[in-house]
Amino acid sequence: MTVPAPDPKSVTGKPLAIAESVDVLVVGAGAAGLEAAIGAAARGFGVLLVDENPVPFKTMGDDVPLHFGQGMAASARNRNAMMEAFVASEPRIAEAFEAGVDLRLGTACWGLYANGPALGWMPGLVAGLADEESSILVQARHVILACGRRDMGLGFPGWEKPGVMGATAALNLATRYDAFGPRTVVVLGSNTEALTTALALREAGVTIAAIVEQAPEPIGDADFLAKLRAGGTEILAGHVVREAIGRDGVEAAVVARLDGEGRPVGEERAIACDGIVLAVGATPVIDLIDAAGCKVAFQAERGGYAPVLDASQRSSLANVYAVGDCAGLWAAKTRDRAIAEAEAARAVVALGEDIASTAAAAPPVPDYDISAYRLAWVRASVIEARAEFHVCQCEEVTAREILEVRPPRYLDWQNERRNDRSLSALLGEGPPNPDQVKRLTRAGMGPCQGRRCREQVAALLALGAAQPLSAIPLAGYRAPVRPMPLAMTALVPEAPEQAEHWDTWFGMHAQWVPFWEVPARYTVAGNDATGPVASE
Repeated sequence: MTVPAPDPKSVTGKPLAIAESVDVLVVGAGAAGLEAAIGAAARGFGVLLVDENPVPFKTMGDDVPLHFGQGMAASARNRNAMMEAFVASEPRIAEAFEAGVDLRLGTACWGLYANGPALGWMPGLVAGLADEESSILVQARHVILACGRRDMGLGFPGWEKPGVMGATAALNLATRYDAFGPRTVVVLGSNTEALTTALALREAGVTIAAIVEQAPEPIGDADFLAKLRAGGTEILAGHVVREAIGRDGVEAAVVARLDGEGRPVGEERAIACDGIVLAVGATPVIDLIDAAGCKVAFQAERGGYAPVLDASQRSSLANVYAVGDCAGLWAAKTRDRAIAEAEAARAVVALGEDIASTAAAAPPVPDYDISAYRLAWVRASVIEARAEFHVCQCEEVTAREILEVRPPRYLDWQNERRNDRSLSALLGEGPPNPDQVKRLTRAGMGPCQGRRCREQVAALLALGAAQPLSAIPLAGYRAPVRPMPLAMTALVPEAPEQAEHWDTWFGMHAQWVPFWEVPARYTVAGNDATGPVASE
């Protein structure tokens, strides 16, 4: 049997320019990531630990990786001060250095690649890493992802103003960087994560004017609520923010009471503040996990979409583990970092072993239905908004345009032939897919990569289709999972075998004719693009 020669234009089999090889790559230098790195080093593994913090000021301005909402103080511009503050905020960073861990701060992991159904030629696990000056590929025997959490966005008129920000971003700025700008804030949400954030901000010198909760009663820890009340914080259950008002930033939050149907009613009032913190739902950061091909599923007890893991924190991809908040988050884990550290310890024990270590107890069933809770927030704040606003700020897409799957306005679409604008008529039967909506409306395709609108779009589709959040598919992630200048891609070298056919390795027919093959009389209509093509 004759084995056909490999296609010279295919990328398959071409060598990658691997800059470094390590035993264990750990992504994220929080509690779980540091425990994993220190533990693996103690077992004799060579460990590379990367963390994108401190994030450059410009990147923060794009709301990456968290929804910073222009809430950074001027000190955030000082890169050296931010680095010093980040290191000082976590004593175990020094312990990692002492343990021999190769720790690189300010370095983001923008992609993770592994062999799978659609990719079978990788030399192993390969990660793309980038700092402000370089981008490289690193091969690792094992990868432990400790990417943390981020917050669900929640829109209302004026939510694009500086000062409206996610709880995780606010917490990091206040406690890790001492660079939190607002001095008086209103916090939306009353779950344990929201109350923990409010107490931490108050400890950092921020006044918590009010906790606003759309549910009839607060849903978080009673002791935390009592501490906030004792400190003068107003607890407004059964309320919603109607608008953020102010000229150059937030100056007040206008709130209104909700009726039994979740609709704003009655007299509105303004609460003076210069910041609004969105804490209605924290979600695991699974962009790398999903883009690499790990199995994920909606798991309410883990905060929404989270990786499917075994007892040793293994994902469905060989030698890829998830620990900490990106493996799932719940109230007890928020209160006690030892839970995340225990996950990391189990992953370290399992490195290179086929047997599972002792499994931790399963996360408790949430005290409330997170699907119904998040949908109620979107219904009260977005659907019942007093005026249209951009749910997707980057691409300027409103809730109505998402639900009616309208083309981007820059196309100036006028030829409307459908009378039925329902999701089922436009997208077919079954739960609507956010990826369909993204491609048709561009919601989620901006520079923030959907970090402000992803969960809102899913909630809007769930409400429009009368489905729970768990029925809405996860909008897919693709590398690079961090915005990168195009110039950065040029910094990853290519082998000569790759560069030789750069114009045709996609397998598409050429749309041009090499100059040495152009006939004396040439027309585009007569171009034969079906034959072999040589690279110029």
